[in-house]
Amino acid sequence: MNRPATRMQSLEDIAACVAGYDPNALPVAQAQDFIARLVPRVQAVEQLAIRSALGRVLARDIVSPIDVPAHDNSAMDGYALRSAELLPGTDTLIGLAGTAFAGAQFSGGVPAGQGVRIMTGAVMPAGLDTVVPQEFIRTDDDGRIRIPAGTVAAGDNRRLRGEDLARGEAALQAGRILTPADLGLLASLGQAEVPVLRRLRVAFFSTGDELRSIGEPLDEGCVYDSNRYTIWGMLQRLGVEVLDLGVVHDEPAALREAFTQAAANADAVITSGGVSVGEADHTKQVMKQLGEVLFWKIAMRPGRPMAIGRIGIRPDAEGRIGEPGHQAMLFGLPGNPVAVMVTFYAFVRDALLAMSGATPQPLPLLRAVSTEAMRKKPGRTEYQRGIVSQASDGRWQVRITGAQGSGILRSMSEANGMVVLHHGQGHVAAGELVDVIPFNGLV
Repeated sequence: MNRPATRMQSLEDIAACVAGYDPNALPVAQAQDFIARLVPRVQAVEQLAIRSALGRVLARDIVSPIDVPAHDNSAMDGYALRSAELLPGTDTLIGLAGTAFAGAQFSGGVPAGQGVRIMTGAVMPAGLDTVVPQEFIRTDDDGRIRIPAGTVAAGDNRRLRGEDLARGEAALQAGRILTPADLGLLASLGQAEVPVLRRLRVAFFSTGDELRSIGEPLDEGCVYDSNRYTIWGMLQRLGVEVLDLGVVHDEPAALREAFTQAAANADAVITSGGVSVGEADHTKQVMKQLGEVLFWKIAMRPGRPMAIGRIGIRPDAEGRIGEPGHQAMLFGLPGNPVAVMVTFYAFVRDALLAMSGATPQPLPLLRAVSTEAMRKKPGRTEYQRGIVSQASDGRWQVRITGAQGSGILRSMSEANGMVVLHHGQGHVAAGELVDVIPFNGLV
């Protein structure tokens, strides 16, 4: 039985929803908006042991089945007592009715005027509500403990039942990328397994007759392909499954085979090279033949040319997708090494996270003082490679790594952040504050 065809938004439909859309002069923010509307989400769910779930995307909300902690308990080693028996303005003396250990319920009652020796994590005995740290007390000759006036207030050093999580409370939300702390939180709920979305599969390759792989002889006019390694590294940071298809020469049959293989085996396809004006048209022609693709000129530097779309199937004239069919998202990046990295972090990173089912968070921006003037034309976003350090007054400062050409990969290697000069921003004078995306944990 055939399933009814479903309507899929065309790229033109999506473009119509983006205010001021102009593929020949597209601001960064509008390109990001377009991509956010375009990308699909992974749906398949699998159960994993929590030790295998680090970095995976949570598929469903996790609701606490228990109170954490399960009982009122002591936050430290000390002495548990009734706060109502603390004397104002003078020392308080209490006797001891026993000792409460972690992992065991204190048995017996605690008469008035007495408390208990208590260990960290031990359940608070009934009627006692405050813990005095052991280092604050003195023991009198008669065995009673002396608590100096003003040492503690009511409720101090007591963890309340359910104060971390109450039964029925949402512990973690779907779309979260699981961290080490999250694994500990799941364990605290007694959860051995967790539902996660399957890993996103991403295929990538480089295009160009001038490219050579490492280990091949470097003929005159040729260069080693560095983009595959930077793209591979950036994808590894995202925890996706990676399919490296190598270098594909600018020849229609080879390109068609590479695109077809990539689209058949991956959710997303990333290419570098072949999308600039004036380059050989084979790459762009094959993209168009295999799917629905737009070619952008983005108002940014570096990284102006970019292709975006879907490959693997082409919608019919009414925009319907029938049975069967698999398609992959396409991100055609420029060929210059720095432009590849900048466009990846400006556009592709968040798109892949969204496709993975995660909730992308904006990259943090650090405000730093520029130690030098920077020339900048309003009307485009510029990304300068910089070195951030701390000035003698404690403020963050940034200097540019030198020449900022889009082919100078060393400028990225030396940098520890990217200075973001925004679309409407003009020249920057030395001493002005600028926004910086720190590389720590990113590249």
